[in-house]
Amino acid sequence: MVLKNYESVIILTPVLAEKQMQEAIASFRQLITEQGGNIVREENWGLTKLAYPITKKSTGFYHIFEFQAPGTIVAKLELAYRRDEQVLRYLTIALDKHAVLYNERRSKGEFNKPKIAKEVI
Repeated sequence: MVLKNYESVIILTPVLAEKQMQEAIASFRQLITEQGGNIVREENWGLTKLAYPITKKSTGFYHIFEFQAPGTIVAKLELAYRRDEQVLRYLTIALDKHAVLYNERRSKGEFNKPKIAKEVI
């Protein structure tokens, strides 16, 4: 079985309690692992302002999953997103080797290092 690299971003409704949000994320995490996927990295961006209102809400809880899984998982995962009324928006993309490398470097903090100014004599 060939595993592909994916990244999935979901925006959950801002009216959820912390426990409800964690339960929703746990259910998606479980779905990925049950379907033969392996979660590489997760990021919880928390409550963030949306670029435009969605169903009269201007903020949402952002959560990102980076995972390896067979190609059949995307349809099942997005079906679960559509059925869950707590999800405002979602996007799942396949990552190429350059995106995987970029995500690895970003998680190590390589892009957050301050630049050292050279001394001018």
